[in-house]
Amino acid sequence: MNPKVVAVVGATGLVGRKMIETLENRNFPVKAIKFLASERSRVRKLAYKGEEIPVEVLDENSFKGIEIALFSAGGSTSKKFAPIAAKDGCVVVDNSSAWRMDPEVPLVVPEVNAHEIKNHKGIIANPNCSTIQMVVALKPIHDFARIERIVVSTYQAVSGAGQNAVQELLNQMQAYVEGKPLEIKVFPHQILFNCIPQIPQKDAFEANGYTNEEMKMVNETKKIMGDPSIQVTATTVRVPVISSHSESVNIQTEKKVTVEKARELLANAPGVVLMDDPAKQVYPLATMAAGRWETFVGRIREDISHPRALDMWIVADNLLKGAAYNAVQIAEYL
Repeated sequence: MNPKVVAVVGATGLVGRKMIETLENRNFPVKAIKFLASERSRVRKLAYKGEEIPVEVLDENSFKGIEIALFSAGGSTSKKFAPIAAKDGCVVVDNSSAWRMDPEVPLVVPEVNAHEIKNHKGIIANPNCSTIQMVVALKPIHDFARIERIVVSTYQAVSGAGQNAVQELLNQMQAYVEGKPLEIKVFPHQILFNCIPQIPQKDAFEANGYTNEEMKMVNETKKIMGDPSIQVTATTVRVPVISSHSESVNIQTEKKVTVEKARELLANAPGVVLMDDPAKQVYPLATMAAGRWETFVGRIREDISHPRALDMWIVADNLLKGAAYNAVQIAEYL
């Protein structure tokens, strides 16, 4: 690969820092790198390959000479600056929800639809974290037997809500140990020892009773899989885990898929690690997926309530495969 001039937008955030780490860990061919963030990060420096690089303030002139920009700075920032970057000849890989459902913008998970990358017009969307890990696991089964319906319930780590959310969980743990009142600022309810069926934290619910996060999974799955006929229903839940999202997924297929066949398909699928020996207590866990790039699948079993349905358990690091690693994979294809 020819070395590229790269920018990371939102470089000081949780995902932005993971993007920087992933570029370094993957030995991405970087000719030069620029870190961009808001005014409040002006005096900061971030390490890259042993060098301390100053963070620059994002503005309309930030993308001159930049070839690839990884964005993780929120939807409003992406809406404003991604077109500016594209106009300057840069290809944007955007981690926000701003462009995902735009018909002119590819929504890409490389293990599933890498062929869509070539159709970009300067912007490529990185999907929702929960959607990414699910479609990585389901694509090989869909190719074999065509999935008709998906029922998914997620158990999502607090890191998906940002650094302040992680700190709130840690603060509540400390307060509990010390017998002090638990402060609630980020989430609508106490997150310690709790499960909150509301993602995001604010303005979550749509007119149909689903949350924004749930509808992302519904709509993005159809676009990524290239099959609008797939029926999807989702319930997304925040749990007191720091890293890695877990998902209980039920799929109904056009033709029957046995457990053995599903295991065979998944064992040979790109980006998937099969961990499915429940008799020996072998199945994916959030703790073991943290810090890993792969998507882990286990607890595969036939649905006893339907002749052509399977249940499975899917786990991945939401900041890596669910965000930073998927974005860097797209950059590698570029």
